Amino acid sequence: MKAIQITEFGGPEVLELAELAEPVRGPGEALVRISRIGVNFADTHATRNDYLAKQSLPLIPGAELVGTTEGGSRVAAIVPSGAYAQYICVPESSLVPVPDEVDDEQAAGLLIQGLTADAILRISANMQSGESVAVNAAAGGTGSLALQIARSIGAGRIIALASSPEKRDLTLSLGADIAVDSRSETLKQDLIEANDGQVLDVILEMAGGEAFEQCLSALAPFGRLVTFGIASSEENRVRTGSLMRHSRAVIGFWITHLLARPDLVKPGLERVLGAAAAGQLKTVLGGTHPLEEAAEVHRSMVARRTIGKILLDPFQ
Repeated sequence: MKAIQITEFGGPEVLELAELAEPVRGPGEALVRISRIGVNFADTHATRNDYLAKQSLPLIPGAELVGTTEGGSRVAAIVPSGAYAQYICVPESSLVPVPDEVDDEQAAGLLIQGLTADAILRISANMQSGESVAVNAAAGGTGSLALQIARSIGAGRIIALASSPEKRDLTLSLGADIAVDSRSETLKQDLIEANDGQVLDVILEMAGGEAFEQCLSALAPFGRLVTFGIASSEENRVRTGSLMRHSRAVIGFWITHLLARPDLVKPGLERVLGAAAAGQLKTVLGGTHPLEEAAEVHRSMVARRTIGKILLDPFQ
């Protein structure tokens, strides 16, 4: 089978197309013929081995897939690695049925991003109807879904953060009330102005560095900032005295902990796939590429040139 395999850690240049033996399923596993592979920013960290979860070589990257079992069932799965391939063996308990109303591309775009957006808003931020929310990387896979889920929760004001006019226009079409330049040097003031002069209740932040500091300082008393990424690779330190003086909360989110809780994963998947099947949740697709273009896809993602969910088709 064809697969992307890396034999040394590094940037996009280490992603190489390889011919490998088709996997053989073990007890309790299903062999899945993969039709679509989801590409995530976390994949770029995995290939450099600087993500929270450490990797080992050789490595087939990729954590999410949609495909068909030997029995003909359409399924989706989230795996630790191995999705950048034509075939994979997955524990049967990890397979999720895909509704007939949801095509493979929509399902692949909802799997990790949908779970993440749903959990960040409903579990980590405990967002309530009427609260204001700002979403960083709002034109991306997770951000674009978070905008729509925030609207369904009944957010009072939805502010999208994005790095280009094109991306900001997209967020407005997805339900944001206003869009702000995520690279602004006056991000705190811009956020408050976008919220009609008021500090914010909930902020979803994934850039780190100065953007994190600006967002944190724009939080209202009892406001919650959920950090779900560090795209800048610049980690931040939070002073407890500052948190106490402003009654603010900083909450970290890592999907690995969510995936370890089947009692949370199942209802999350049911909500996002059900909403998609009912036409209430739209996955923004940024393009489908063949496996051999995985390195270029990673380059575009690191450079922030992508919009929406990027997919790979292993049989294209």
